Amino acid sequence: MTSLGSEDSSPKSFFNRMNQAVRFCVASSVALSTFIGSSNLPVLADSRLNAPSSAGTRVNSDAESLLRYGLPISNKEIREIQNSVEAAKVDLKTRRIIFAKQDIANVKALLSRYESKLLNAVPAANLVAAKESLENLKSDVVPLLAAIEAESAAGSGSLQERKGLDDAFEAQKLLSQELSRFEELMVPPTFTRTIPDEFKSLPALQRRAEVEMTFKKPDGSQYDVDGRLYDSVTVKMVIDGYNAPLTGGNFVDLISKGFYNGMTIQRSDGFVIQTGDSNPSGAVHGYVPKDSKTERIIPLEISVKDDAELLYGVTTEDDMRGYAATVLPFQSYGALGMARSEFEANSASSQFFWLLFESDLTPAGKNMLDGRYSCFGYTVDGADLLKDVKEGDVIVSAKVTKGLENLSTGGTI
Repeated sequence: MTSLGSEDSSPKSFFNRMNQAVRFCVASSVALSTFIGSSNLPVLADSRLNAPSSAGTRVNSDAESLLRYGLPISNKEIREIQNSVEAAKVDLKTRRIIFAKQDIANVKALLSRYESKLLNAVPAANLVAAKESLENLKSDVVPLLAAIEAESAAGSGSLQERKGLDDAFEAQKLLSQELSRFEELMVPPTFTRTIPDEFKSLPALQRRAEVEMTFKKPDGSQYDVDGRLYDSVTVKMVIDGYNAPLTGGNFVDLISKGFYNGMTIQRSDGFVIQTGDSNPSGAVHGYVPKDSKTERIIPLEISVKDDAELLYGVTTEDDMRGYAATVLPFQSYGALGMARSEFEANSASSQFFWLLFESDLTPAGKNMLDGRYSCFGYTVDGADLLKDVKEGDVIVSAKVTKGLENLSTGGTI
């Protein structure tokens, strides 16, 4: 691992102090702005605002919802539909079946009412695909409403009721996935982010990519997640090049090179899971390209809400905007962040972490990572399995499953 900071900066000591500080912050409603920590671990940061959610002021911890809000689009009609789709998911989880039915009925009505407006907002190059996607959305509503009706008609506690609810969850998932597809088709194919000249030699991700990682215990034992046993666990992550083109591009590039294959988890303390140190006991802790003697360094990269371009090389606090909302907030279990040196903004290389977000420890307005660390994506499948991923576990497979063609070697994307 990289050299540690001053005082007692061991991993356990650092995160014990971090967790104690967060708990104190919650209890006293005071946001901490600084923290002593080891050089390549996340340091606490401020954020006054949170991403929108369909439930008002609650913290939106839904990874797929955050990714939708992260798209560079502005269309009130699709957001209205999105709110109802996401509200149905919450209502199904809380068994508020009547409200879920109302949500989906509203989606059905809105898809019909806004059809022309939605298609008019789609770039011409994407129109054929968007029309197909819109028809899919209309079709996906039908089995969801049928499943909700079946659940309502079944006897309380019956197998039919359970099946109806399971079918509703699956149908809502398919509807949500199609909604994400339609929203991304609303992004102009010509959408670009300007990469500063000094960073144009770095890999960059245009649009998004998907990555899968599989972990196993080194002794062959099983994972125990909420009483269920697994021989291995696999997580799926969406890497966001819209809001973190260099951080995401670096990560996808390393995945495609097999850099993380066979690497162990180097930290797991209940707050974060971290890996990516190429030589924990050596002098070099990041990725060194072939024919190079130095690590490839990735700048701090922050997407601030309502900013036309990304913020590079400084935290929002150093930019005198510590209160600013970030487009990709650290408020979902399994949110991906790039580790860096505490005192060097542009010092990331290959080490990254999953944040094990808990809303009671990170309530609205008290997030201490946003604006200080680059968030470059979210875990969208299998996030709950991270609960039992421990230090020493092995990444047996890491692969790009979608979007590798969106990776470029540099320039303005």
